[in-house]
Amino acid sequence: MTENSRYVRFDWAIKRILRDKANKEVLEGLITVLLGESLTITEILESEGNQDAREDKTNRVDVKAKTSKGEYVIVEVQLTKERDFFQRILFGTAKSITDQIGIGQDYGVIKKIYSINILYFDFGYGDDYAYHGVTTFHGMTKKDSVLRYNNEKEERYISESTKRITHPREVFPEYFLLLVNHFNEVAKTPIEEWMEYLKDAVIRDDTTTPGLQAAREKLAYMSMTEKERRAYEDYMISVHAARDAWETLRDESRAEGLAEGFAEGREEGRKEGRKEGRAVGLAEGREEGRAVGLAEANLDHARKMKAMGLTEDVIAQVTGLTDEEIRSL
Repeated sequence: MTENSRYVRFDWAIKRILRDKANKEVLEGLITVLLGESLTITEILESEGNQDAREDKTNRVDVKAKTSKGEYVIVEVQLTKERDFFQRILFGTAKSITDQIGIGQDYGVIKKIYSINILYFDFGYGDDYAYHGVTTFHGMTKKDSVLRYNNEKEERYISESTKRITHPREVFPEYFLLLVNHFNEVAKTPIEEWMEYLKDAVIRDDTTTPGLQAAREKLAYMSMTEKERRAYEDYMISVHAARDAWETLRDESRAEGLAEGFAEGREEGRKEGRKEGRAVGLAEGREEGRAVGLAEANLDHARKMKAMGLTEDVIAQVTGLTDEEIRSL
């Protein structure tokens, strides 16, 4: 990749560039690829996560857009782990729903919410890099696959505002999780091209993927002013520093867990182990410690057999110790 073909990363772009309606084609393209239908954003709303302070540069950023159909799309980018992540995205959709309706209004005014979450950290244990979640209803006793409406029998459920029966999928939020670090494919499809850009800021010269054509014009590194480039480089340094700090903390915690696990495992090995153990690092240390404990137990057995008058050959066959080890007991 040449200097002239460099593009700024999406997490920077959504914070500084893509909130401008003049650049909305990029966001429209991403949403179109995920939803499988073309749309036009009519409004881009500010959100509480968009802050420019240096200490906020590694936090989540987000944009809420309104489509031509009046539906809302929340696009969130999160760079670091958050313990209550699912609760966070649930809160975001719930707040967007309640913001739509005033006291005394008909619930029919509520429009659908799409929550698109772009995660720049390891999350979960799935093999995929893109996940989509919807609300469905399944029979608990008859096991029918989905709750269906009958137009003749269910007229009482016709919305006053739309004058038609509404299917649950048209109402309940839909969630998209894009796990950037999980993507390791050769980009062949539109969603793969978008994942390639999200991860490596790479856009093909001949791309026809919605949004990425506009991104080649709007997000080119060399089209930025010197001040913008310095700010972008400063941002990327902050991102990498935060990631390095997280990985260092994780490694130090693992090393500490291994040390504790070794000490604990050695004691447990003498007692032939306990059923309960500690997770990950402690478990590894316990296993190693148990091996040490069992080796010491093996020596103790050899001493007892030697005291009973058994020959060195017999002791060696039972314990696996060498003649020199047995003689030194």
